[in-house]
Amino acid sequence: MVKKISNLPFTGTPEQEAQLKAIIAECKDDKSMLMHVMQEAQNIYGYLPIEVQTMIADGMNVPLQKVYGVASFYALFSLTPKGKYNVSVCLGTACYVKGSQEILDKICEVLGVEPGECTEDLKFSVEACRCIGACGLAPVFTINEDVYGRVTPDEIPDILAKYN
Repeated sequence: MVKKISNLPFTGTPEQEAQLKAIIAECKDDKSMLMHVMQEAQNIYGYLPIEVQTMIADGMNVPLQKVYGVASFYALFSLTPKGKYNVSVCLGTACYVKGSQEILDKICEVLGVEPGECTEDLKFSVEACRCIGACGLAPVFTINEDVYGRVTPDEIPDILAKYN
């Protein structure tokens, strides 16, 4: 059984479902098109919740476990919704030694989510990542394309407030 991963309820629309079903109908007889269908589904929904994976599995006549396996193996797929602002905290060695875990903890506390989750208003999603190549600025985190380095936990509320 594939478990539900997102902290938010699925909110797909009938229009999105119709779009996905049209793509599945075009590709259903060619199992090699599974990744293409999954990419298109992610373009439609922004991520691949279990409900969408189930539609793909049923429509392509492949096991749900196969769809989930592909979705969870490839980094280009997301199993959780992404917020308008994606907060990514580096937990690479240099950043970790300089306190990035505390930065991640403070971000999660302020936003009320855990790593891998999205706020209910879909404004922020939070993730931990490995080295982003800015070790000289450790600890480092990004909000979309903005890079924040040499930060302390007490700076986090003010930084996040800039995006409200």
